[in-house]
Amino acid sequence: MSLDNRYEFVLLFDVKDGNPNGDPDAGNLPRIDAETGMGLVTDVCLKRKVRNFVQMTQADNPTRKIFIREKGILNNMIDESHEQEGVKDKQKGDKTEAARAWMCENYYDIRTFGAVMSTGKNAGQVRGPVQLTFSRSIDPIVASEHCITRMAVTTPQEAEKQSGENRTMGRKFTVPYGLYRCHGFVSAHLAKQTGFSDEDLELLWESLLLMFDHDRSASRGEMSTRGLYLFKHSNMLGHAPATTLLDRIKVKANDGVEAPRSFADYHVDVDESELPNGVELIRRLG
Repeated sequence: MSLDNRYEFVLLFDVKDGNPNGDPDAGNLPRIDAETGMGLVTDVCLKRKVRNFVQMTQADNPTRKIFIREKGILNNMIDESHEQEGVKDKQKGDKTEAARAWMCENYYDIRTFGAVMSTGKNAGQVRGPVQLTFSRSIDPIVASEHCITRMAVTTPQEAEKQSGENRTMGRKFTVPYGLYRCHGFVSAHLAKQTGFSDEDLELLWESLLLMFDHDRSASRGEMSTRGLYLFKHSNMLGHAPATTLLDRIKVKANDGVEAPRSFADYHVDVDESELPNGVELIRRLG
């Protein structure tokens, strides 16, 4: 069923003793706003986790394949669209549009987040109906640096130099604790163009709730979704500016807490009073 409602949403997630999104240009340090000290997690990082969850849970669904996937060769997938019945016999201009439609129909992340598909046989570009902001921590974070030891070396030459000690030293960066906030937007008008449906939207909510539970690693520590608040408009256009709705979710540390170390150190205040006509607040978590 096609999507007939505009949405905005607030996603809260936290990290404990882990690196939620390392910066490869900074030695994989946790990303940080240099002026405020607030932690950052990119939209690309969260989209990757959504893609991984969908790929894991929807492997048998041919219309929920993932375009941007590990070890994927994008041009091969784009070229495949031009070999499909109903595409290959089209004229040049019509072929691009037909290929674009086929890619949207078969790849979940394209009809959700959009994609540039002009790098191979042209399948056009797609502007996705779902957009995410960078996530920003509620309070400044501190990146802790740890020295770690591996009781092995990689080559016989290294072992000889160490006279059999066979130890390799390294470094690891973690955030002791950080609670992050992300804003998201769902456009029903763009959903009509890509074929993004109510069923696809439900899968997105499920992914945001469960994605961290299937993305465990030693480097990321403990990461969990802590809140998902949806503002649903009764029509495609919407009934209020997104900012006025998102500002109804306020998060702050409890009185007397100077260095938060758990979600219990925070309070989430949800203002449900006098919502604009045609807007519904849905708590999926929190």
